[in-house]
Amino acid sequence: MAQTLEPWKVRPHGKLQQVSDDILSVVGEIRMPLTTFPRRMTVVRLKDGRLVIFSAVALDEKGMRQIEAFGCPAFMIVPNDHHRLDARMWKDRYPDLCVVAPKGSREKIEEEVPVDTTEPDFGDPDVALVTVPGTDEREAALEVTGSDGLTLVLNDIVGNVRGEHGLGGWMLRKMGFAGDEPHVPGPVKLNMIEDKKALRAQLLRWAEGDSLRRILVSHGEEIDDDPRGKLRELAAELA
Repeated sequence: MAQTLEPWKVRPHGKLQQVSDDILSVVGEIRMPLTTFPRRMTVVRLKDGRLVIFSAVALDEKGMRQIEAFGCPAFMIVPNDHHRLDARMWKDRYPDLCVVAPKGSREKIEEEVPVDTTEPDFGDPDVALVTVPGTDEREAALEVTGSDGLTLVLNDIVGNVRGEHGLGGWMLRKMGFAGDEPHVPGPVKLNMIEDKKALRAQLLRWAEGDSLRRILVSHGEEIDDDPRGKLRELAAELA
């Protein structure tokens, strides 16, 4: 029987941005009641030219060609079961993609796309998958060491949406996804974090490293102004 492919559906998104020599990022948006919600895809190039896609977003053809010129898509990390929206389309477009998911989210993610592994071997010591402690193994993060330091790629455990407006923006602020400073969103605390102490300890471990250059989050702006201090403040929210 021929494979049924998911139509390539492009939702609104911005332009790909060069974050560092081996990292691209793009912010799209999804429609929610009363507002739109930003979602970030991060693309990391390994030493051999293969790419790791974190929280896949379907781009227009110009954007996809830019990614393909950057390297060869090889791994797709679905960082939790709420980030499955475009995963099936990406797998259909690149059938050889190795689909990666955190162990605790694997079953739900596989309702949309088969998962190949929860413990990928990227073949690059500078890129490491982290299953975030305290989340019941449901949330993934990525550590990427480059010439300018460490980039920490986080998913839902930190929200940093700026420029929110109207009733929808007020709702995002109340939930902790938006505001003047990064926060651990309230819904994430309630529905994903099963051990605040463990997550707090992990945030503090990340804050200890003097090479931390920036934090990329799936929902909101890049954190590049005192990222270690911001992690300590986030940890304090969980105390």
